[in-house]
Amino acid sequence: MTYELYYWDGLPGRGEFVRLALEQAGADYIDVARGQDGTDRMLEIMEDDRADAPFAPPFLKDGDRIVSQTANILFYLGPRLGLAPADEYERHRLNGLQMTMADMVAEAHDTHHPVATGLYYEDQKPEAKRRAADFRTARIPKFLDYFERILTANPAGPKHIVGEALTYGDLSLHHLLEGLRYAFPKAMLAYGDRWPHLDALRGHVSDLPNIAAYRASDRRIPFNESCIFRHYPELDGVETGDER
Repeated sequence: MTYELYYWDGLPGRGEFVRLALEQAGADYIDVARGQDGTDRMLEIMEDDRADAPFAPPFLKDGDRIVSQTANILFYLGPRLGLAPADEYERHRLNGLQMTMADMVAEAHDTHHPVATGLYYEDQKPEAKRRAADFRTARIPKFLDYFERILTANPAGPKHIVGEALTYGDLSLHHLLEGLRYAFPKAMLAYGDRWPHLDALRGHVSDLPNIAAYRASDRRIPFNESCIFRHYPELDGVETGDER
């Protein structure tokens, strides 16, 4: 059966973590909001009175089932796509790591929307500049030091975040690192080779044939300034004269 993925059209966002898993597995799926009337269909499901109506995208429709929240969707899809460990404890450990990535994604988003999501970035620039400085100098190393440590401690070797085979966690770490490099290129460059295992994982995932083909296709939506990871030079520690 074909999976239906629902996320905002024109944004990689949180939906991209799910897309990468579907693409790597070669699964049949439809990115619904990118089709005709797709956004209207998505909103209808969200506004329905059904007990499993999702609060927000991304969500996945698998037949009559609706699964929402990025980490939860991947926890559901992982065993079905061959992208999760067979051991139950390891699957839950992977889910915990995915939720930690979700925490970092939320903090990355809040660098440009620290006051309110309903306000434009331009309405909160001073606060954003202060929040981004803390994210660059304190939160990026705190999170990435942790993930580097988890990779180093993997008994099967540091190629994968859990176990000895590729999982959706590796794909998600790759996207997280790509997003940080897009939004904060100066800051990430300044950290140099502090995270060698993370850098190696990012390169390994980029070279996977299915992922490389996806990244070269028009199915992939590039990072942009309407999304979670946004590149504003002033938030990367670059003085632009346009901070107000």
